[in-house]
Amino acid sequence: MLYGRTVEIAALDDVIARALGGSGSALVLRGEAGVGKTALLDLAASRGGAMRVLRTTGVEPESDLAFAALHQLLRPVMGLLDTLPQPQRDAVRGALGLAASGDRFLLAAGVLSLLAEAAVPDGLICVVDDFQWVDRASADALLFAARRLGTERVAMLLAVRGDTPVKGLPSVNVGGLDDDAAAELLSARTPMNGGAGRAQAGGAVSDRVRRDLVVLTGGNPLALRETVGRLTPGQLAGREPLPDPLPGGRQLFGEQVAALSAPARLLALVAAVEGDLDLVLRAADRLGASRTALGVNRAGLGASRAALDELESAGLATASGAHVRFRHPLVRSAVYESAAPATRREAHAALAELTDGDRRARHLAEAALGPDEAVATALAESAARARDRGGYGDAATALARAAELTPAPLTRAGRLKDAAVNAWLGGRPGQAESLLAEAREHAGSDAALSMELAQLRGRFELNSGDAAEAVRILRAGKSLSMLADAAEAASYVGDTAAIVEIGRQAAAFPKGFLRDVVVGIGAMLDGAGGHDLLRRALGQVAELGEPAELMWASAAASYLGEADLAAELIERAGRLARMSGMVGQLPVVLEFVATAERIAGRLAESQAIAEEGLELAREAGYTNTVAAHLANLAVVAALRGEEEACRRHARDALAIVIPHRVGMRAGTAAYALAMLDLGLGRYAAAHERFTAIVAAGPGAGNPTVVWRSTPDRIEAAMGAGDREAALAALEAYERWSAHAGTPESRALLARCRALVAADDAGDGPPAAFEEALRLHVNPFESARTGLLLGERLRRAQRPGEARRHLRAAYETFQGAGAEPWARRARGELRAAGESAQAPRNAALDALTPQELRIAGLVADGLSSKEIAAQLFLSPRTVEYHLYKIYPKLGIGTRTELARLVVLRKAPVTPQDML
Repeated sequence: MLYGRTVEIAALDDVIARALGGSGSALVLRGEAGVGKTALLDLAASRGGAMRVLRTTGVEPESDLAFAALHQLLRPVMGLLDTLPQPQRDAVRGALGLAASGDRFLLAAGVLSLLAEAAVPDGLICVVDDFQWVDRASADALLFAARRLGTERVAMLLAVRGDTPVKGLPSVNVGGLDDDAAAELLSARTPMNGGAGRAQAGGAVSDRVRRDLVVLTGGNPLALRETVGRLTPGQLAGREPLPDPLPGGRQLFGEQVAALSAPARLLALVAAVEGDLDLVLRAADRLGASRTALGVNRAGLGASRAALDELESAGLATASGAHVRFRHPLVRSAVYESAAPATRREAHAALAELTDGDRRARHLAEAALGPDEAVATALAESAARARDRGGYGDAATALARAAELTPAPLTRAGRLKDAAVNAWLGGRPGQAESLLAEAREHAGSDAALSMELAQLRGRFELNSGDAAEAVRILRAGKSLSMLADAAEAASYVGDTAAIVEIGRQAAAFPKGFLRDVVVGIGAMLDGAGGHDLLRRALGQVAELGEPAELMWASAAASYLGEADLAAELIERAGRLARMSGMVGQLPVVLEFVATAERIAGRLAESQAIAEEGLELAREAGYTNTVAAHLANLAVVAALRGEEEACRRHARDALAIVIPHRVGMRAGTAAYALAMLDLGLGRYAAAHERFTAIVAAGPGAGNPTVVWRSTPDRIEAAMGAGDREAALAALEAYERWSAHAGTPESRALLARCRALVAADDAGDGPPAAFEEALRLHVNPFESARTGLLLGERLRRAQRPGEARRHLRAAYETFQGAGAEPWARRARGELRAAGESAQAPRNAALDALTPQELRIAGLVADGLSSKEIAAQLFLSPRTVEYHLYKIYPKLGIGTRTELARLVVLRKAPVTPQDML
């Protein structure tokens, strides 16, 4: 029976009701031990009617065993694994020890999909008690799923003690009972014989005593029940003073544990570190035999059964099935804390002899008195198993403990280094940096290990810290890999001099793809050629199979001025990263994928990818990647004319990247604000912002952002009446694009030349506009060129010719959601004598960014399972989105949807409107 929990019960009922209605969510119950969180979870589990209930409980002895809690939770629904997309299915099977390996993000998506399947047909209540003791691998997967339950019929309820952080989920604080609720609880109590150490309760509780008990226990229900059972009738009635301190105090169960016989305390201790009943009895018997041989324990062999009976009679634990379960986690704490350290080590040593694998390694570590290489090796092997299943956080913990037990300093440093890598991949950058610092202390004079540690430190700094400091650390490298990392870091900072010098250093290495790219980029920035090396590197693209390699190839294309090819290569990298288990790199790859989609004019797709990347980057702790996604969202908002959103995203990005000296992302955020002004026709303000981007030095700007934004800068300068600045920008752009060979790069150059030459034209716009339109393969850029040409034709008194270009531009801008540009095209079209008509495929504009992404993948021929695997969704979520998409578009089949999407993606030319 629960008392005084109206608010908490209402919150639980709301989560369950919303799950039944198809809107899944999660709720955290937060409170101190004994306050009634488990009772609330029990009640919630009974209030879902026909809803399926899955349950797991964090157990402190298993908090370092990767996926222990997840295995307990999912065991009843393992038969549904075959319904999952294969990558997710393989990851879940790997995590649960049913396959060779797993991946963090794929695993988490697989857990979400499995919960969604388990919710069919009546919904699912997923209950996780004592979340503070759930192993890290299980906790990460469950939290990933909990934050993505929006369309699933799943209610996830977590109970956590104290201030344990649970990011991204709403919580309800479960406090002590008030006077009225406490009065109900105490008046409802019945006399009970609690066994050894418990007093017979009887008699009424006076109002004054009740108030005193509420104050002294903080209204904690467990403390109230346990305390009142130990008071005399005179104390309950107020005739005798209450004991000071109250019996049990904060320990609650300490007195009962102390009252147990020695064999019962010993068995309780073994049960406190290992819950398997058979294992507990065998280990306790072994310990009893050992003590009998030493003359310490006269109870002799076979005493464990009697000890278990005593433990149950005392009301402290029960034997249930194959497990020993304590009445409350505080009982376990009291048992463990009351045992002497030597006794605890004995218990762990006995259990180590009876277990194997990860459990044996854990018990050996707890039994160890000092450095022991054999124990450290066992822990390192356990860590490797956790890592291979995707349990990076647990692997880091095991390796850190292995390092503590490692006698040899160099081996210890290596294990600390491996622990740091696993902590990083597990989304805990702070822990990773601490472990890495400790590793450096033990590395001594070993040059190879020191360089490896420096490279890791540089990578960590680049992802979450000061990018300029990353350059300093990585430039000291003696390997091509480390120099390449240094070049990447320098590119993020925007430090051209460093990139040039790193390229010179890399030239000493044998020819090869990575060497050619690093040397070629440095040479181009130095004005010493380099384009031939980059072109040679791009000639090997067909042979590249790793996302990181494709990202370097994209950089090569970008420095050649071929932004369209760079975007194509990045999209390939993104597809590979999603499916290849590229742990730790996906949020970074998605930075560039979102940018590529935005450059292509697919603004909704870019927004959806950036939002996904932002969420993953926050979960992974990649601060600078968070800023990258915010900066891209700012540009998308700018192109849409969403001024408040643009400024907010840009401000949040700059707050990270300016102190971290990530010039590339600072430049992108500044570019967003410039494009906002340009789109809204504020040419002078846009011109000023673009000029500031050019002038910004390393850490605040970036040469890549400068050249990529040059066509926009020229347009702003011409709009502001500063033709001299536009000519200077064109001259620089021509130098940069001298070796670009793709049609789109030549189209942009032609448009820039046309813009600058427009004022000199005597009888209309220059032919370079028409040349640009012939060359464009990017529909969005084609529309921008068409708009500029249409404007000039109208002003040259050629409205008929202007209208066909303006119509095409208007349609493309409308389809992309670029409202300021569409408004500008519409105004020009009306001035040319024609009202704008509804654009082709306007129905697609009703779709959300996520729906549009799913529609695009449907058009590519992917099944719901394949789409789910790519987007880290459940197949049922994909089907839900399709269910919403069809009525919005007035269609009923995938074929019709694919046809609409293909039409949307097709380049729009002025001839389409004739």
